[in-house]
Amino acid sequence: MAEFAWERLRRWPDQEADNLVAADAADRLIFDTAASALDALRPREVVVIGDAYGALTLAAAALMDRGRGEAVDADRIRVHQDPVVGERALAANAERLGLAGAYRSCELDPELARGARLVLLRLPKSLDALDEIAAVLAGRADPEVVIVAGGMQKYMTPAMNDVLLRHFERVDVGHGRQKARTLTVRGPRTAARVDTWPARAFHADIRPGLWVCAHGGAFAATRIDIGTRFLLHHLDAAMPTARTAVDLACGTGVLAGTLALRRSQVSVIASDQSAAAAASARATAAANDVADRVEVRREDAGEGIGDGWADLVLLNPPFHNGAAIDLRIGRMLVAAAARILAPGGELWTVYNSHLGYRPALRQLVGPTRQVDRNAKFTITASGRR
Repeated sequence: MAEFAWERLRRWPDQEADNLVAADAADRLIFDTAASALDALRPREVVVIGDAYGALTLAAAALMDRGRGEAVDADRIRVHQDPVVGERALAANAERLGLAGAYRSCELDPELARGARLVLLRLPKSLDALDEIAAVLAGRADPEVVIVAGGMQKYMTPAMNDVLLRHFERVDVGHGRQKARTLTVRGPRTAARVDTWPARAFHADIRPGLWVCAHGGAFAATRIDIGTRFLLHHLDAAMPTARTAVDLACGTGVLAGTLALRRSQVSVIASDQSAAAAASARATAAANDVADRVEVRREDAGEGIGDGWADLVLLNPPFHNGAAIDLRIGRMLVAAAARILAPGGELWTVYNSHLGYRPALRQLVGPTRQVDRNAKFTITASGRR
C-alpha cells in the first residue's frame, strides 16, 4: 500500500556521500515487520526515531492514511531525527508525496514517547545514543509498546541487545534480509530512568575548570577530543580583542564554554546541525554559568548567523561520513566561516594534518598561517579578506 513512496523519496542535501540512498534494505525490513501493527493503530500512537530522509515516516503515513486529509496536530506520527538536514529531507519528501500534515517533528524527550504503542527505530551506531533513546521510550511509552528496531547487520552488535535489555524485558532477534536485520523489543522495565542524560564530567585541567555535558548522541561524550584539546591550548592567543565569536560545528560546546569563561566581554554563538550536540552545548553552557553569553543554535553550517557578524570563528571540522573520509562537510563549514567573519576577523581551525585543508582555507577565507602543529594535528589562523 505504501510502495509508491519508496521510489519517490529523495535524500538531502546533495553534498552528502554519493552512495547514500533515501531508503535502504533496513528501512524496508523495519516497515515490513511493523506493517500489520501499523494498520491497526492511530497515527498518534506511532513514533519514528532515526529516520534518515523520511522513508519510515512516510511509508507508515501512507499505510495509515484513511483519506482524512490534513491531520490535526494531536493525531500525527511523532518523529525524532538528530540531524536538521534529516528534518528538511523529510519535510521536502512529505510535501512531494502530499503527506506534509501526517507527522510532527519532536525533541528526544518524554513527550516524544508518551503513550506510544509502536516505535519504528533505526538503530544508532552509538550505544550511548541507544541508551538514551531506550530510556526515554521505557519511561513514557505505553506498557504494551512494541519497538521494531533495525539496521544493516554490519553496524549491529550484541552490545545493542544488552543496552535494550537494561530498559526492556524482552528483545527478539528477527531473520536477516538483504544484509539487514530487526530486533523486536517489548516490556518496559518500571525501574528505567530517564534522568541519566545528559551525562556530565568536570575537567579541572582546562582553565579555569570546565563542566562538559553530553547527551547520548553527542560526539566524544563528556570527553574532550584531542583535536579540540590542542586548540584549547592556543585559545588565549586567538583574537584577544574579539567581541563576537562562533563555535562552528560546536559538538558539546567545549570551545564556546571555555571561551566564554575566559573572556567575559565575548558574546558567543555555538552552532551545530545535530539535536544531541545542540542540547549538549546548552547544558554545558548552563553548567558553567555562561548561558547568558553563549547562544546555542541547531542549524546547518551556521546558516542563521548574519554575514560579517563574528570577529572570531573556531572550527574543528568533522571529516567522516559513516566510515569514509569525506572533506566536503569540512569545506562547506570553511565557506560558512568565511561568510560569517567580519573583515579582518579570523578563523582558527584545528584539523588532522594529513587532510590538507590549507588550500581551501586560503581560497575561501584568506591568508592562512600555521599556529602550531604536533604529530597528528595542525592549527591554522585564516584572516578574512
